[in-house]
Amino acid sequence: MSKGKDVRVRVILECTSCRNGVNKVSRGISRHITQKNRHNTPNRLELIKFCPYCYKHTIHGEIKK
Repeated sequence: MSKGKDVRVRVILECTSCRNGVNKVSRGISRHITQKNRHNTPNRLELIKFCPYCYKHTIHGEIKK
């Protein structure tokens, strides 16, 4: 089996409010690692996750590796 064209790929999700500087008191940027199916979701993934730096649930978007 070839390892080049895996259907499941690992993606990194990053907090959009920490990245854009909305929360000025933030100490860092929250990142989560998850997997997605490349055939079912070809575009970028966005999930609502808890950000420990913002102390609330925010949208986490997929970033490039």
